[in-house]
Amino acid sequence: MHVHEFCGSWMDHPFWRSKFTLKTQADFQRIACGGVKELWIDTRKGLDVEGPASNHPPAVTPEAVADEVERELEFVASMPMAFDDFDRGDAAMAKAAALYRRSVPKIASMFGEARLGKAVDAGQCEELVEEISESVLRNPGALISVARLKRADEYTYMHSVAVCALMVSLGRQLGLKGEQLKKAGLAGMLHDLGKAVMPLEVLNKPGKLTDAEFDVMKSHPERGHEMLLEGGSAGAVVLDVCLHHHEKVDGSGYPHKLAGDQISLFAKMGAVCDVYDAITSVRPYKTGWDPGEALRRMAQWKGHFEPRVFQAFVKTVGIYPVGSLLRLQSGKLAVVTAQNAQNLLQPKVKAFFSTKSNMRIEPIELDLGSVYCQDKVARCESPDDWKFKDLDILAGVLRP
Repeated sequence: MHVHEFCGSWMDHPFWRSKFTLKTQADFQRIACGGVKELWIDTRKGLDVEGPASNHPPAVTPEAVADEVERELEFVASMPMAFDDFDRGDAAMAKAAALYRRSVPKIASMFGEARLGKAVDAGQCEELVEEISESVLRNPGALISVARLKRADEYTYMHSVAVCALMVSLGRQLGLKGEQLKKAGLAGMLHDLGKAVMPLEVLNKPGKLTDAEFDVMKSHPERGHEMLLEGGSAGAVVLDVCLHHHEKVDGSGYPHKLAGDQISLFAKMGAVCDVYDAITSVRPYKTGWDPGEALRRMAQWKGHFEPRVFQAFVKTVGIYPVGSLLRLQSGKLAVVTAQNAQNLLQPKVKAFFSTKSNMRIEPIELDLGSVYCQDKVARCESPDDWKFKDLDILAGVLRP
């Protein structure tokens, strides 16, 4: 039969796709054992349909994939976040920026010692992880937004801060608490420690790596794992994430080609957080993807991420992260200034440009989730198409 739709919440079953044809008894068993109580079938499709129906499911077009991904992301984002008691506005951004300035020298010093062959004490990062965790709990988006603004000479260090913050925020969304949350943050902080001993000409190469250079870079999880073992203070979670954050659930990752349940929850979290921050960051050799576009592309990488972890991650960062450029139904362009914890599809924004008159307007703050606001999001816009230079200032991420 052809499954048309599962009843109930998309988060309550293990299926990423909502429409597919059952081909084997194993497919049926996955549904029977996957918590699905009811579903709809399409009687016009499927291998059980007599007559002219093909024994092969119809070809899936890129447009159909994009539509399905969009529906799935919006379904997840429309559900309330697990937390909504956070600071908002300039104060939270200022605190996050100050923490950023304190963090980079500490991480740079740790990486420098590792490059010199000195043992790395994971415990020296615990105080910094605690500060980052507190920042995330005050405002999940502030530090992550600030962390997008990486300078080329500090990318590796700021990437460590960003992944730490993302791991804490994602962990909270997944229900982790206390020590587990701290371990997730520390694992994010130290996941790329192996890059400290990668050849600088490979690590900082402004272009595509050769196969040989990529093989060298693929050794960084194992090198980092070795250094943490030598330090003797890293716990099992930190060691696991350092070694396995490049594994994929379909078994095509590295270094050990683990698959499915062979990969721990923390390593699956590390995989999502590491990739998201990497592809949304500006590097010397590439422009970072818009955060919303990054989520849509990641959603199409079937077999890369654990679906439930990725679904929780979407709720963590939001469909429209702070700093995203949106076109509203009124024709105004607006930048996202804060998330709406009850519905990530209706953020708080600052409208500043009229596409109808093709000119700037006095910035107007709008809460798209308010019953009094009639405007809605029409679509995302590419900042590169508009050449605005002050989006992060308008969003409150940077001061004028």
